[in-house]
Amino acid sequence: MNYALFLGCAIPSRLPAYAASTRAVLQHLGVTLLDLEFNCCGYPARDLSRDAFVLAAARNLALAERAGLNLLTPCACCFGTLRHAITFLNEDAALRSRINEALAAEGLAWSGAAEVEHVLALLARVIGVDALSGAVREPRTGLRVAAQYGCHTLRPSKVARFDNALAPTIFEDLIRLTGATPVDWPRKLDCCGDPLHEANAALSEHMTRAKIADALASGAEVMCTACPHCHLRFDGAQADSADPSIGTLLYTQLLGLALGLPAKSLGL
Repeated sequence: MNYALFLGCAIPSRLPAYAASTRAVLQHLGVTLLDLEFNCCGYPARDLSRDAFVLAAARNLALAERAGLNLLTPCACCFGTLRHAITFLNEDAALRSRINEALAAEGLAWSGAAEVEHVLALLARVIGVDALSGAVREPRTGLRVAAQYGCHTLRPSKVARFDNALAPTIFEDLIRLTGATPVDWPRKLDCCGDPLHEANAALSEHMTRAKIADALASGAEVMCTACPHCHLRFDGAQADSADPSIGTLLYTQLLGLALGLPAKSLGL
């Protein structure tokens, strides 16, 4: 099982533990990851130039396509961005022509052959919940966990095609197989506040802290994330506290611990 690993920009520069834990878990499960010379997913350019955004995304897709691989990303934002680019390219023939003309300068082309998958979907649907459950060696029994889905894996649902956008279950299923208990919390599908942080820090902080308070009130001990931006936002909101009110744990770290992998290999 081979994939081109797309880490994006935030993970290598700000959350290397996500890269380490993703590699450790997938290697343990027999997944081979290939590193290509990818660029940014294009998200920062979305509000400036549609063509620039789609070109950046399409170049990554074309590199994976040339290597004969599907693209796998642990970043929810990158996942949503790349899926949006695929949708735009499929729907707009003129855009597709302009993008392929630009890609041709590097000897690349986009045809749609390379699929994009998020690491949670790979674990749940390709490797499978039953296979993962059978691989658990040190279950996290008794740990109560709030699943933080993030926005870009779920919405818009016709683009993401990840899970039911209004009533998703994939994250809870994956938490449950580790032996931990997913909690039911009302603000589960709310935005973490990160996209607003530069434009309106006060509102962003309010959204983040409201989610933390809701998770705690619902009995969670840990906020489990699968998006670097959500993870960094929860950590950032508690950075000034010597005793954070809730712990943050990447899902690949939670799964890695349950599989019996060394904590150091998971960036812990």
